[in-house]
Amino acid sequence: MGLSYDSDGAAVQRHEFGYRRSPDQDASAPVRHPVVVVGAGPTGLSLAIDLALRGRDRGQRVLVLDNDHRLSSGSRAICFAKRTLEIWDRLGVGDAMCARGVQWNVGKVFFRNDLLYRFDLLPEPGHQRPAFINLQQYYAEAFLALRAAELPNLEIRWQNTVASCEQQESGVLLGVDTPEGRHALQADFVAACDGSRSALRGLLGQESKGRVFRDRFLIADVKMAADFPAERWFWFDPPFHPNQSVLLHRQPDNVWRIDFQLGWDADPEAEKRPERIRPRVDAMMRAAFGHPVPFELEWASVYTFACQRMERFVHGRVFFVGDSAHGVSPFGARGANSSVQDADNLGWKLDLVLRGQAPRALLDSYGTEREVAADENLLNSTRATDFITPKSPVSRLFRDATLDLARHHPFARRIVNSGRLSVPTTLHTSPLNTPDRDHFSGTMQPGAPAADAPLADGGWLLRRLTGPGFAALVFGATGTEVEAAVAQGSRGLAQVQVLHLPASGLAAERYDAQAGTVVLLRPDQHVCARWRAPAAADIAAALKKALQWP
Repeated sequence: MGLSYDSDGAAVQRHEFGYRRSPDQDASAPVRHPVVVVGAGPTGLSLAIDLALRGRDRGQRVLVLDNDHRLSSGSRAICFAKRTLEIWDRLGVGDAMCARGVQWNVGKVFFRNDLLYRFDLLPEPGHQRPAFINLQQYYAEAFLALRAAELPNLEIRWQNTVASCEQQESGVLLGVDTPEGRHALQADFVAACDGSRSALRGLLGQESKGRVFRDRFLIADVKMAADFPAERWFWFDPPFHPNQSVLLHRQPDNVWRIDFQLGWDADPEAEKRPERIRPRVDAMMRAAFGHPVPFELEWASVYTFACQRMERFVHGRVFFVGDSAHGVSPFGARGANSSVQDADNLGWKLDLVLRGQAPRALLDSYGTEREVAADENLLNSTRATDFITPKSPVSRLFRDATLDLARHHPFARRIVNSGRLSVPTTLHTSPLNTPDRDHFSGTMQPGAPAADAPLADGGWLLRRLTGPGFAALVFGATGTEVEAAVAQGSRGLAQVQVLHLPASGLAAERYDAQAGTVVLLRPDQHVCARWRAPAAADIAAALKKALQWP
């Protein structure tokens, strides 16, 4: 590909992927593909890699179509959360992301001149991954593109634009424009990962609805050598940018991401000019460091945003994933992280349905589950934006009073909202869950994403979940009736990896496990059932429910 892991940011952004004519363009009839993924951003590439890796022998054959021929420019999405990193670990890119990214757990909140408080997003020990890494989106896309190139059953076609989409009884017919003209493809299923301006959404006559925020923000990527900690700093009403807010993040390559609130009346084109940006950045540097800091301006953009989503994410054989299905404000890093989690949810379901190991009803649960997750993200994002950008004297008075109280009172700090940072959704109401029969405490209830924990041999729990199917965490019992029940209950239904764990230690504590406890995990590592001592019939019933067999 001509793209290496150690390229600097400028080289990565300049890299172009060449257009190549496909044999499909010369076929006498539309060639059929099991899955076509539209969009080669972090969401589409994550889904495609997931599908290509699934299966005992080899994964699904996946075709990715992208209308561009290069990676993202500028930082764009930069904050990738622990859960996203764990998903990328399974896809084989987590180590590269973390090695390149800036790891952080600590954030600080300022009001005018004062530091109000600091917070730690990962205060407990025993996690392999940090709460977040900061990594420019073009690096994330580059690592995913390199991984995709390693998989023989995954093909990316650049400069291939989906221009028409026709749903048929047995598949989807796509019209694809290329530099050499249009041709047709057929697909069993299509995943629309083509972003907030999704062409597929328009082709199907769908739209996103919600709230558009009347404000503008400037993103500036500046390169400087500054002795500044890898923390998230957020200012409310700072003297260097009065009556507005500012957010600062450190990125790789000595690049710093700064978000300046501008107000609705700001001229977007004027604000992107270097002569307007430099004084703002210089004033912030003087306030943060007490002296001027030399810097170079790398990239800038002015944006507005909306909190909105499609009514339904599943339309026949077309699935809307990530920003094509929902959009949130950038405060809280919920956009890219929830999008990768969408892909994680859909991948295993498509794989099992294509293999005939689950009914089409399982695919409907993608919409059921991820629409709930989107609503949770939209609610948090809207609340954060309302707090950060008050639009009335009363809301401004409430915000500033809350910030004043937060100087000395911990209860007020829980009300301050500079962007509730991304956490994975617990799917409490999922139709795939088996409700608890036994008494458990803690957060690992059905629907929760699995918690990682260190193992006695120095490994990590989630890294040991190597199979493409379900997994059973069996605590304190080896070669016993419990393991026999798992084997018998899963026979003919699903592939289940058994992982033996001690009934004491951090993993047992996090899962509230005793000797004989079994926790059943879905292929996307969400809990779907748990018991103190299950019988084979319990395992079978839970798997049937998780697969949506009648």
